[in-house]
Amino acid sequence: MFAFVRRHDFLVGIDSDGCAFDTMELKHKECFIPNTINYWELQAISKYAREAAEFVNLYSKSRGVNRFPALIETLEWLRKRPEVRARGVQICIPSSLRDWVAKETKLSNERLRQVVEETNDPDLRRTLEWSEAVNEAVRRIVRHVPPFPFVRESLEKLKDHADILVVSATPQEALEREWEEHDLKKYVAAICGQEIGTKKQCLGHAAQGGGHPYPRGHVLMIGDAPGDYQAAKANGALFFPIIPGKEEASWERFFNEGIDRFLSETFAGEYEEALVAEFNRYLPDRPPWPVIED
Repeated sequence: MFAFVRRHDFLVGIDSDGCAFDTMELKHKECFIPNTINYWELQAISKYAREAAEFVNLYSKSRGVNRFPALIETLEWLRKRPEVRARGVQICIPSSLRDWVAKETKLSNERLRQVVEETNDPDLRRTLEWSEAVNEAVRRIVRHVPPFPFVRESLEKLKDHADILVVSATPQEALEREWEEHDLKKYVAAICGQEIGTKKQCLGHAAQGGGHPYPRGHVLMIGDAPGDYQAAKANGALFFPIIPGKEEASWERFFNEGIDRFLSETFAGEYEEALVAEFNRYLPDRPPWPVIED
C-alpha cells in the first residue's frame, strides 16, 4: 500500500477533484468528454454522449467514481436513450472492459497497460489509449485552478491537530502536480491516487496509523461524492460533505464549525446526520431524460 505513520490523534482524508479544487467541470467537459466522443465513435450522438457523461461524472450519485466504471455507466445510459436508438447508433460496451473493471482492485492506466501487454485485447487497448489521451489533455488544459475558498484556511487550522491525507481516484501524477502548484502539499502526510488503491483501501490503511490506530471517532473523510461517504462508512469514519454547487459555503461551514466539532468529538450523531441528509438531496440516481428498460 503506502507508508503512513500516525503523528497526531486525528486523521482527515480529503478528496481532491471537485472537493478541494474546482477542477471537476473543467476536467470532464474539456478533457474527458471530447476524448470519449472521439475514441468511442460517438460523433453521431455527441449531444447525448455529452449529457450522459456529465450526468454520470458530475450530476449524479456516481459523481467522483473511477473513470473506467464511469465510462461503462455512460455507455449504458446511452444504450437506453430513445434518441440514440432512433438514430440507429449501436453502443458497444466491450465484455473485456466489463470483466476487467469487475475484478481489478487498482483501476489505473498502469495496471491496464500491463493487462493489454499480456492479452493484446483490442478493446482494452482502445480503453488505454482513451485514458492516456484524457491524461494528456488534463496536463495541457488544467492549470491555475486554485483550491476553493477556506480549503487552505482549513488545512492551516487542522495541521497541528490532525494527520491529513489526500484520498482520490485521480491519477497520482495529476494530484502531485496540483497540490504542489498551489503550495498545499506541505500540509499532507500522504497523497493517494488511483494507482495506490481505492478510497476505501487508502483511508482504511491510513486509519491503522502505521500500527497505532486512531481512536474511534477520530477519523474524518471530506468529500463531494457518494463514493467518499461510502469509503468513510466502510472504515467507521465520520463524513463531512462538500455539496456540489455549494462548495464555498460547505468549506466555510467546515472551517467555522465542522473542524471544532470534529476535534471536540461532538461531530457524530445529529450534526453529521443532518449534513448527510442535505448532501443526499442534491444528487439523483437516474437521469432527467426518458430511459428504455430492456
